[in-house]
Amino acid sequence: MVALSFVPSFAMADEGIRSWASRRVEESLLRPLAQQEKGRFSRARIGPTERRVRVEGDALTKARNGGSFVAFAIDSRYGQEWSSGDIEGCVYGGTGAIFVRVGEEYRPAAFLLGKNVEAVAGACQAAP
Repeated sequence: MVALSFVPSFAMADEGIRSWASRRVEESLLRPLAQQEKGRFSRARIGPTERRVRVEGDALTKARNGGSFVAFAIDSRYGQEWSSGDIEGCVYGGTGAIFVRVGEEYRPAAFLLGKNVEAVAGACQAAP
């Protein structure tokens, strides 16, 4: 089980930062989010018909709380119109941990999947 925590950093070494981060967000956030929205019946707004990931940088940024990250944004399509930057966040290079912006704070991506997780101080913030 310990070896699995190192998989993201090995994968990142084989491919570029942009493609690694995009694939990581797609597999670990967008697919589970789409699955969760697919079977939901409620009065809430219907989920987007499509989402795409934009990685915003070619290199990792040193983080204030240690480690390094790359920022991303997720665009959503409702009908024919794309909404830019519906979800913003970052992916940490060493661990593959994904954080999303909620207001002025960053929380683990599990927050969007219905988990009650607290904001992480210093997440997705560049070191001075």
